[in-house]
Amino acid sequence: MGLGKSFAIIGYGETPVSRARVDKGEARLSVEEYFAWASELALKDAGLEKREIDGQGVGIAGCAFPHAEIWSAEVIQNLGFRPKLLLRSDHGGMCGASLLLQAGIAVYSGVVDYVLCVGADTPMNISTPGAVRTWRYENDFQKPFGMMGPNSQFAFIQRRHMHQFGTTPEQLGRVAISQRNNATKNPNAYLKTPLTMEQYLSSRLIADPIRLYDACIPVNGGLAFIVTTLEKAKRIAPGKAVPILGIAESDNYFHDSNIRPDITYLGVTESSRMAFEMARIKQEDVSFFQPYDDYTIAVIMQIEDAGFCEKGKGGRFVEEHNIEASGDFPINTGGGQLSSGQPAMAGGFVHIVESVRQLRGEGGERQVKDARIGVATGLGAISYGNNLTNTMTIVFGRPVD
Repeated sequence: MGLGKSFAIIGYGETPVSRARVDKGEARLSVEEYFAWASELALKDAGLEKREIDGQGVGIAGCAFPHAEIWSAEVIQNLGFRPKLLLRSDHGGMCGASLLLQAGIAVYSGVVDYVLCVGADTPMNISTPGAVRTWRYENDFQKPFGMMGPNSQFAFIQRRHMHQFGTTPEQLGRVAISQRNNATKNPNAYLKTPLTMEQYLSSRLIADPIRLYDACIPVNGGLAFIVTTLEKAKRIAPGKAVPILGIAESDNYFHDSNIRPDITYLGVTESSRMAFEMARIKQEDVSFFQPYDDYTIAVIMQIEDAGFCEKGKGGRFVEEHNIEASGDFPINTGGGQLSSGQPAMAGGFVHIVESVRQLRGEGGERQVKDARIGVATGLGAISYGNNLTNTMTIVFGRPVD
């Protein structure tokens, strides 16, 4: 419990995103360039020099980088860092959150003073399907039976939620439309054209019942943030350092059927309970929610599992609340991965960076009024049983002076 309020994020970087495709001969940046760009932006924002970073965390880039056996070492070699501590994460969409926890432990223990956490990926640079690496369980347990990646897997989860709780396409559409409206006010978002319910409902099915706008859009990009102790943060970044009030991880939650009855539940149930307890807050204290949003159904499930409504009533919740940045319960204020884009395995950084931006009051047109406490989540790999095996919840507070 001592880790809460002991460390903070003092700087962040987020590159513009792109969908330039190498197979079409379009100009594009390499993943190494995105790593460097995001790192440079974060260092500038924190007012630090490269030589001051004595710890570094690297989120695995699963699509395009690297082909080396020890990829984290290759990243820091390319970037020119000489850290005393090298952290890494291969938790899929939970990479950013996992690195944040590791970085917090590292600075809290005194092993290092600053940790730069960086994630980048370039899924649009893939020229052949064979270049994409995948999890072993897909080859062993899913592809032989016609399952083709996350779209197929989430189709089972969404269908079960719709059957069990009566969740409707219109309720899912509310998530997609609201996040798109947020994205129209985000200069870094890829999709900025407003989306209507008619357009959502008429969009093609990609894995029944998942429609085109139910799924996030892949982009090339990079993000980074810098972590230090709260004591140092107050000294070098007064008014800008965003403290971590609570943070908790839950892995392999589905393994115990007594606490996870079916695939409509996530480990967010457990990680949120622990993170909220560490932060000593309740759901009604939260100013905004940035749930990992690879799919619209994931957003609705996390509203439920984080305790903002009863299980099964997430669809009704998004109908009864305004979930845009200007609303009474803002969700994914920058558009999330559904509209701002998902740089593959670095996608989990999106929610952390946007949370810091909001609490600093740097949200521009999409700024949440009087934002005091923010909550973000990370979701990792989907197992062969269609269970999200890695989840994290983070509680952020207002900048410290």
